[in-house]
Amino acid sequence: MAQAIKQLLIGGLIIMGLSTEATAKDLTILNPPNLGDPTPNGYSTAVIVPAGAKLAYISGQGGQDSTGALAPDFAVQVKHAYANLRIALDALGAKPDQVAKLTVFVVDHDMSKLGVLTQAVKDMFGATLPAQTLVPVPKLAIDPMLFEVEAVVVLQ
Repeated sequence: MAQAIKQLLIGGLIIMGLSTEATAKDLTILNPPNLGDPTPNGYSTAVIVPAGAKLAYISGQGGQDSTGALAPDFAVQVKHAYANLRIALDALGAKPDQVAKLTVFVVDHDMSKLGVLTQAVKDMFGATLPAQTLVPVPKLAIDPMLFEVEAVVVLQ
């Protein structure tokens, strides 16, 4: 687990690694036990951003490859979208453990797509899972686009 991430279980007995000095990178992840463990599904219930942190908002990244082409396959688009998100993070000088919140948009969402989404998030974020919302949509900006991800990032 990244050093900057703190764990806090609300309603539980354990509070681990809370610091009195927070930097912009110090995010506190909250997964209240009475809400169930969301981490197998690739997200955290809540993330606290330290006071005074500088935030960046990354616009929705679609599944275009480096040529701008969109594969017709959902899993391929998800893979490319997270690669594009990583490029945007790199441009900010940020790492995945600085992402506080993701919003993902899925065209014609059904339960069969959750495994692909969960694996992509775990591959990129490991155990440092940001808060996340999935929004099913009938279509996105470009007709063949099946997936889009946007992020809120805490900068150092």
